[in-house]
Amino acid sequence: MHIHILGICGTFMGGVAALAREAGHTVTGCDAGVYPPMSDQLRALGIELIEGFGADQLALKPDVFVIGNVVSRARLPDGTPKFPLMEAILDAGASYVSGPQWLLENVLQSRHVLAVAGTHGKTTTTSMLAWILESTGRSPGFLVGGVPLNFGISARLGGPVPAGLERPLFVIEADEYDTAFFDKRSKFVHYRPRTAVLNNLEFDHADIFDDLPAIERQFHHLIRTVPPSGRVVFNGLEESLTRVLSQGCWSEQRSFGSVVSDFTAEGEPSNFEVLQHGKSAGRVEWGLSGTHNQLNALAAIAAAEHVGVKPQDAAQALSSFQNVRRRMEVRGSVPRAGGAITVYDDFAHHPTAIRTTVDGLRRQLDASGRTSDRILAIFEPRSNTMKLGTMKSQLPWSLEHADLAFCHTGGLDWDARSALSPMGDRARVSDSIEDIVRQVTQSAQPGDHLLCMSNGGFGGVHTRLLEALAQHQASR
Repeated sequence: MHIHILGICGTFMGGVAALAREAGHTVTGCDAGVYPPMSDQLRALGIELIEGFGADQLALKPDVFVIGNVVSRARLPDGTPKFPLMEAILDAGASYVSGPQWLLENVLQSRHVLAVAGTHGKTTTTSMLAWILESTGRSPGFLVGGVPLNFGISARLGGPVPAGLERPLFVIEADEYDTAFFDKRSKFVHYRPRTAVLNNLEFDHADIFDDLPAIERQFHHLIRTVPPSGRVVFNGLEESLTRVLSQGCWSEQRSFGSVVSDFTAEGEPSNFEVLQHGKSAGRVEWGLSGTHNQLNALAAIAAAEHVGVKPQDAAQALSSFQNVRRRMEVRGSVPRAGGAITVYDDFAHHPTAIRTTVDGLRRQLDASGRTSDRILAIFEPRSNTMKLGTMKSQLPWSLEHADLAFCHTGGLDWDARSALSPMGDRARVSDSIEDIVRQVTQSAQPGDHLLCMSNGGFGGVHTRLLEALAQHQASR
């Protein structure tokens, strides 16, 4: 089969392309931004990439066009279509399908799908679960919205049916964002999981959801697809998930997090006992910090148990888990008398995720006796929700434990200075990456931790900071 993917350089669609190629299909694709690292990864797989969405690509005559949700019927100011290829596909009556639908019909249908949903922690928890299954000899397939460091790739088909099971295993990050311009259901409704993880749930994606109940409704649609023999793993601390489950659940349930949950933790997030029904079931000792990662671990352990992994073995596997690229990833450090300045890269972009990330680093520093080290939070409100300004009032709360905050405001239609005014002189605002780098370089002191947070490339700010800090040191 020849498939041509529109929007191929997105994380999800790039994963679909890799899976299709591994399955033996001919894969081509196009995007408006064909650039590394995704372009390099896809070309290394023998996938031809085309820049732009020109209608001439209709001449490729694939068996089916696979449409990413970046594609729309939008028109440019001069009235011409923004995606002329899509218009040509519709005019020609050519075969097309969404990415999630293609994935269901060609990959997921014959597998035991373990889907990880939630506003936060999906990528990390999906990676944890895949690593648990890999470490215990179950060779899962997976599709992750990031690169798990234990694997070095974001997607693979996986191995044969593990002993004692009826189907091969496939772990997938289950996104609640919409499927395509012609299918406004959440992506995860297509995945038909037998094991579903509901990690947490709060308001996000203000560009497609009106309010939290609208997202809760989509989560309940996911629960409706889990079979009677399936399992729903949910965070017992989340009132929103309680409301979702109260609408009906027809599968086995396992909770984690709250005091009365099936799976709880005792101890610091970097070294804790896993308790099942109040009894010790294993210990996790790893390099990760933050209560959020402790909860992610409990979710992964509860999900893995559904396919025969003992919690003790799952906990042991997590002790060798290396996290995910762009999750508190150290990009480099610059030596200074009195302590090196360290630059981190993190994917946090929702206010809750920003606060969780900052707090996690703060607790990690405090636990290691480095209570005087400063955290400089450098971030851009880049997600569709943040660009709309829906959650701007939460930013001072999310940055409460940062010593200084630097906000890149390029492209925003709302006043970031006003939104951050409760932080006083702890907050700095600029509309250019160059100015952000200058401000941070001038403010940085020995021992500082420069935490860069964005769901995009952030203009290469990490490399620019390291270079600027090194030059500043050399000139002194």
